[in-house]
Amino acid sequence: LCPCLIYGAYVFLPFDAPLLPTVSARLVYTLRCAAFATFPIILGMIVSGISRLCSSALEPFGELQQEVEIHRTYVSQSVHLFILYFFNMAVLATYLQQEVLKLIPLLTGLFAISRLIYWLSYAIGRSFRAFGFSMTFLPLLAMLLWNLYSMFVLEPENLLA
Repeated sequence: LCPCLIYGAYVFLPFDAPLLPTVSARLVYTLRCAAFATFPIILGMIVSGISRLCSSALEPFGELQQEVEIHRTYVSQSVHLFILYFFNMAVLATYLQQEVLKLIPLLTGLFAISRLIYWLSYAIGRSFRAFGFSMTFLPLLAMLLWNLYSMFVLEPENLLA
């Protein structure tokens, strides 16, 4: 489903990446796009704080209720995945050609949407969360494999440059 979503958005959305000739410009572009991927994490932090305030627990630092634990787990997992996603996108932006840089905001949007789907499915039931997690993890895995292929096969002479 992820490749179909990315391809459809790549073909049908009417925007192009700006001209980014240098590596530093590409990294700044990636950083700006990654700021939008933090939206689900910040939303999760807000909901986690509200659910903790509204919790009926007598001891605020004691055992967490399931409603509070769901949001706390979502936020911590999302932060870990965002760090991996961001570093892979930053490396990916240095290896992509100018015509394909449109993938950076599309992958950012896919990350944000998939984390929201994961959160919703995790709140519904733990058995449904595999779909949302796979929408986050499989593009991350594909980026990692492409980055390793680019580093070791396409441009091994620039590996440490």
